[in-house]
Amino acid sequence: MSAQSLPQPTAATRRLPRINPVYVLVVALILAIIVMNPAFGEPTGYMNFLKRVTALAILSAGALYVIVSGGFDLSVGSIMTLTVIGSSMLASNDPNSTYWIIPLMLGIGAVIGLINGLVVSYLKVPSLIATLGMMITLNGVAFMWSGGAPRGYLPDTFRFFGRYNITDIPVISLLPIAVICLVVFGVILWWGMHRTNFGRMLHAVGDNQQAARLAGVPVERVRISAFVVSALTAVLAGVILGGRAGVSVDIGSGFELQAITAAVIGGAQLLGGRGSVPATIAGALALEAIFTLLNLLGLAQPVRLVVQGLILIGAVAFATYQRKRAGR
Repeated sequence: MSAQSLPQPTAATRRLPRINPVYVLVVALILAIIVMNPAFGEPTGYMNFLKRVTALAILSAGALYVIVSGGFDLSVGSIMTLTVIGSSMLASNDPNSTYWIIPLMLGIGAVIGLINGLVVSYLKVPSLIATLGMMITLNGVAFMWSGGAPRGYLPDTFRFFGRYNITDIPVISLLPIAVICLVVFGVILWWGMHRTNFGRMLHAVGDNQQAARLAGVPVERVRISAFVVSALTAVLAGVILGGRAGVSVDIGSGFELQAITAAVIGGAQLLGGRGSVPATIAGALALEAIFTLLNLLGLAQPVRLVVQGLILIGAVAFATYQRKRAGR
């Protein structure tokens, strides 16, 4: 058969969208969980799963903004802890306090993100070091504020976002408020990343900072904005996690690395320039599904850390290889 007679790809074939492997991974993991625990296939099972993963999914989608810009934000877990501890201390069992505490915490989060962005953008401190220092500082503040032990109480008006379920819903039986929050904030973060000029500038800065600057992109402002978005989503994730799990002095511990891992599973490039909000949320679902499977298999907590570490090491190695291959 000659080359001329070989079938040529049609325009429709060429336009077939590429499916991010993370979506296939999520489906495969969910099916594996259902096989091992059939109750997971019931509405209560998968809705509670989504309820558990909401805080991580929102946190990861916000942290993606910093990752796409070419940085890291290790302070998000401590922001979550400060949000829960601070809110419980300020609430004093007053249900009406929720309406001013959450805006206050969002304001504090914005200031923290602004400081992170200024230190990274103008003082030229590597984001890993700057946000690590902020993480240690915020953990110290939360420890001093609480005296090292859980104090105060989160009123039901505060816990509403992480604990309350809407019941008697046709087909799905119940719908957690947390899942509604995930959809709302997920759409907002998707729009900001993929449908605005800011999102395009964010990708440009992460892909090649010097080229973006020469093209007229305000690199410093874009990077600072990314840190502010990350900090704000950390506060939102803290509100939801505190509502579900209650008050703890280390409630946000480890979430910073889980957020990075979720973004990596979703295909984000750790050295910047590429990332998808829906895929990152799917990455959070996949990570939580992996943890669920490990629990069903009876494997201990350290195994979760090993899996998480291996994913991060592999992602960094792959990103470095891709950059070298591209000649950057």
